Amino acid sequence: MVVEARLSFGADNASPVGRERIRLLEAVGREGSISAAARATGITYKAAWDAIDAMNNLFGRPLVAAQTGGRRGGGATLTEEGLRLVQTFHRLEAELARALRVLEPELAGTGLSASYLMWGFLMRTSARNALRGTIAAVTDGAVNAEVALTLSATTTLTAIVTRDSVRELGLIPGREATALIKSSFVILAPIDEARRTSVRNRVEGVVTRCERGAVNSEVTLDIGGGKTLTAIITRPSAEALGFRPGMPACALIDAAHIILAID
Repeated sequence: MVVEARLSFGADNASPVGRERIRLLEAVGREGSISAAARATGITYKAAWDAIDAMNNLFGRPLVAAQTGGRRGGGATLTEEGLRLVQTFHRLEAELARALRVLEPELAGTGLSASYLMWGFLMRTSARNALRGTIAAVTDGAVNAEVALTLSATTTLTAIVTRDSVRELGLIPGREATALIKSSFVILAPIDEARRTSVRNRVEGVVTRCERGAVNSEVTLDIGGGKTLTAIITRPSAEALGFRPGMPACALIDAAHIILAID
């Protein structure tokens, strides 16, 4: 994934100003009219005026000086405030890009990268559990393949994916990937009772949090390596099994219930 620094200005009850609106201001300065700037940036005349009004409201002063009518027709130019905004935006954006470049070598050798860190912020998924690891092995089958994902020195997950997915995602040993697991797909059991089961993935950990709701309970395990795993189980089950912080427990996850994602 390519990580790029992007800047936007914002305030309460005002639309944010980002790169697209700065491009509109630049087009006004270059083209000399709002209609021409709208065409140059691929938006309608009304959308251009709405954007300019929103920017004026955000900064509290006009950024564009427009003149309508007259024998030679109307025109528009950037005010001093508009010019300063464009210059300031590009300077700040350049500083963000520089900071990102500086960050990369500082993280060298730590197993982290700016791309890795930013990916965690940018990713959005409905799966409660997103566990990043490194592919340790891919075992090919007639239709599906088994992918072993190492999360830590003590924990490896196995996922069942199609052969097409292996090819399209480029899943090979050594590549980083993220396992997405819905909390409702995680079964919890006391460690002693979970050792004889056909479920492929058995992840042992310690309960760190147990939040009881009217119907279900949310139980979070510390599985080591700085990672946690959350399960949603019925409240009666949580009470019967006596889950509480500090108690060892085992998470059982079907290999077919794990989705793999890559950068």
